Amino acid sequence: MSAVLHSFEARLEPVTPEWVDAIVAVEQRAYTHPWTRGNFIDSLAVGYHCQMLVAGHTLLGYFVAMKGVDEVHLLNITVAPEHQRQGWAPLMLEALCGWSRGQGAQWLWLEVRASNQRAMDVYARKGFRRVGVRKGYYPAFDNKREDAIVMSLRLDESDTAWGGVNALK
Repeated sequence: MSAVLHSFEARLEPVTPEWVDAIVAVEQRAYTHPWTRGNFIDSLAVGYHCQMLVAGHTLLGYFVAMKGVDEVHLLNITVAPEHQRQGWAPLMLEALCGWSRGQGAQWLWLEVRASNQRAMDVYARKGFRRVGVRKGYYPAFDNKREDAIVMSLRLDESDTAWGGVNALK
C-alpha cells in the first residue's frame, strides 16, 4: 500500500522506540490532551499493533491497536496536523482492517470524543456504526470530562463500505 507525497512513497512501518519522540511531537500538536511518551512506550512494550505512516523521513501519522479474542480495539489514530484532509486516515484505517482480519478479528472498536465530528464522519464513511456512549471518558479543560462515542465495525461486512482492496488503486 503506498501513495505519493512529493517524490516519496508513503509506507506503513512498525513503530520503533527511535520514532517515539517524533510521534509524541505530532501527538502534542494534534490534541489538547495528548498521549504521553510513556503511553507509547508502554504500548510498544506490551506488544500492541503500533504502525506509523511515513514518506521519506516525514511522519504522516500513526495508529495503536490492541488485539482481543475476536476483536481489535483502536486506541489511537492520528494524522499530523499539516497532513490532515489528504486521505491518510482512511488509508491507515484500511490497513488496520486488513491486519485485524488477518488476526481473525470479527469486530473493530474505537472511542472518539463526542466533539470530534470530523473523525466520526471519517469512521462512518468507512462503515463504523455508533453503538454507545461512555460518559466522562476523556479529560477536558477545567477539570471537566467529555463523553466518548463508541463505534464499531463488523469486519466481515465492511468490504462494501471500504470499496474492497481495490479502493486504493
